[in-house]
Amino acid sequence: MELAFENGRIVFDRELSNLDRLVLRFVKILDRLGIDYVIISGYIAILFGRSRNTEDVDLFVEEMPFGKFELFWKELELEGFECLNTPDIEEAYNHYLKEKIAVRFAEKGFIQPNFEVKFPKTRYNEYSLKNKIEVILKGEKLKTSEMELQIAFKLSLGSDKDFEDARHLYKVFKEHLDKSLLEKQIHALKVEKQAEMVLWKKG
Repeated sequence: MELAFENGRIVFDRELSNLDRLVLRFVKILDRLGIDYVIISGYIAILFGRSRNTEDVDLFVEEMPFGKFELFWKELELEGFECLNTPDIEEAYNHYLKEKIAVRFAEKGFIQPNFEVKFPKTRYNEYSLKNKIEVILKGEKLKTSEMELQIAFKLSLGSDKDFEDARHLYKVFKEHLDKSLLEKQIHALKVEKQAEMVLWKKG
């Protein structure tokens, strides 16, 4: 898989999977409504070539008033998605999103894969939303988390799957990472030992 780095964007071309197509359908709704978002966690490793399944696609979206969320909800319904948490839009907004709890959406009639949508809760969440990367896959646009933070975050989660995601992203982006920023994020998340074990020794 050959990646091109153009004006701060990552551009590449590969055959789209069913999951890719579903993700692109979902984020186009966000773009159409002008809702800022960033994709985080496991799908990023899958996007860049890691072969594994995922049950959900995680996104942070900007905090928005109820009226804008209502537009988003209605657009999702028109596009064939439904909320898995609750059929009540006010409950989804007030009891989930506003309380920093994820709202999950999936295609009608399905549970997986689903989109885990949440407002930023921590400064790292806010950082992810503000410091994202634009990715162009086969001419289609996605916005993902900064790789340096993503790698450190995956190390902090600690499961074998997360370690493999971190290792994969490190190998794919090794020549393009900001090493000082990566070390800063690793230090901030206190995962120096994990980085030594997962990245440096096998990098």
